[in-house]
Amino acid sequence: MAGGVRGALSPQREWSRGDRVRAAAKLMVGWVALLWILEVIDVASGHALDDFGIMPRSVPELVDVVPAAFLHFGFGHVAANSVPLLVLGFLSALGGLRRFAAVCALIIVADGLGVWLISPAHTNTAGASGVVFGLFGFLVVSGFVERRLWGVAVGVLVAAVWGGSILGGIAPTEAGISWQGHLIGLVTGVVAAFLFRRRRQAVAA
Repeated sequence: MAGGVRGALSPQREWSRGDRVRAAAKLMVGWVALLWILEVIDVASGHALDDFGIMPRSVPELVDVVPAAFLHFGFGHVAANSVPLLVLGFLSALGGLRRFAAVCALIIVADGLGVWLISPAHTNTAGASGVVFGLFGFLVVSGFVERRLWGVAVGVLVAAVWGGSILGGIAPTEAGISWQGHLIGLVTGVVAAFLFRRRRQAVAA
């Protein structure tokens, strides 16, 4: 049969475990670096970026639902979110970058809209903690939903390390902390574990 293109039907190389680890690590290091760069810009501009936080129930503020997840109120705020975001994001991204992107997009949008809807009046909310709480919920639940031993082990470990902080973060006891954003992020992460679960492939004998 003439006129064929060599290699046109060759299968694409599947990613190895090492490829996934490197891609997940690069993605999360870049994400956290971006948060710090934005905070440097914010400080240098006299905190001009703080205006992109979410002020509840103001229609023009809906455009800030996504940007608010990448902005913070000071370097201490960024530092508090950096390590958990880096670790939880890395573990979540190991399951596939496309799925990870979908999970994060859902968490960011749902959390931002929830904050816009139910946060107290005259407040300004920003920060990556909603994503952190969402990824925590996603990791803790997804292993059980998918019935994967490795996922269950990761979820138990994550719960053991950060469970106390997460429970404290959704309690409405500390002034200046958006427990609403934390709670909505956590619930959305749990929902994402069901919506984006990986199904086992059937194999014929």
